[in-house]
Amino acid sequence: MASVQAQSIFDTQSGKLEAQGDISRSVKDFLDYLKVEAGLAKNTILGYGRDLKSFLAYCTSQKISRLKQIKPALIQKYLQVLSRAEKSESSIKRCLVAIRMFLRFAKLTDRIDDDFTAILEGPKLWQRLPTICSKEQVISIINAPSADEPFYLRDKAILELLYATGVRASELAGLKTSDLNLGIGYLRCLGKGSRERVIPVGKTAIAATVEYLKGLRPKLAKSHSADFLLLSRTGLPLSRIEIWRLVKKYAIRAGMPGNVTVHTLRHCFATHLLTGGADLRSVQEMLGHVDIATTQIYTHVDRERLRRIHKEFHPRP
Repeated sequence: MASVQAQSIFDTQSGKLEAQGDISRSVKDFLDYLKVEAGLAKNTILGYGRDLKSFLAYCTSQKISRLKQIKPALIQKYLQVLSRAEKSESSIKRCLVAIRMFLRFAKLTDRIDDDFTAILEGPKLWQRLPTICSKEQVISIINAPSADEPFYLRDKAILELLYATGVRASELAGLKTSDLNLGIGYLRCLGKGSRERVIPVGKTAIAATVEYLKGLRPKLAKSHSADFLLLSRTGLPLSRIEIWRLVKKYAIRAGMPGNVTVHTLRHCFATHLLTGGADLRSVQEMLGHVDIATTQIYTHVDRERLRRIHKEFHPRP
């Protein structure tokens, strides 16, 4: 019964929420603030919006419509509802972050008297090691598209670019032809928070991209295609969801497990660079991580190399 009640909160009809007093208005003001003042990425703001929309639906079910009615106990019960609805720990943590930021905004704008966000407890997350494929497995994924398929050149370029640069799906989807300088061998992309970075591109990925640009993109391009690099059958820019689906499709075709995604290729990019001797700071810069602690998760994969370095350079091996 509890799980049925929990799941009902996420029913599609909950999207059509009626105005909910100052909570609803404050959420709108908060999202506007994130967009105009904080300058967060569009996908980040959309994520906060979805999480707060679900929280608003729960508040409605509890007959809570005013900001000052929100108490720590209410939020903890909501997190329990998410858990009973079998939401992942990472999803619950993300929802809690959205609520914390929203309430801090409410305190800063004098909409509530107390900021109790520091005492809110979320799920304890173990640091999960990313799924990593061997170099041979990555090559089998990249070689999975068949040359007789209509979008072979495009899909081959997608897989090569993902592994060659470690870009996110949203970053690849947003690439324009003007962001590429294949003669020199680099691309420019906008990451989270609209932070720009430049990433080198290897010869294999350059060759695949040039083939696509010459052999297929002109046939796909329409008046509405603008300057976007990757186009669909109708000439529209490929979305990040479509890129995710393509990667999963070719991973399965290559005999890989179903949990191989775009992010897996990003993990492989970082891991294989470190294995080859790249320094952590360079990998951090190419991945677009603000905090090097985020990049350090990849150092687990090369323990044998660390042992060799220790044995070679430590004064008492």
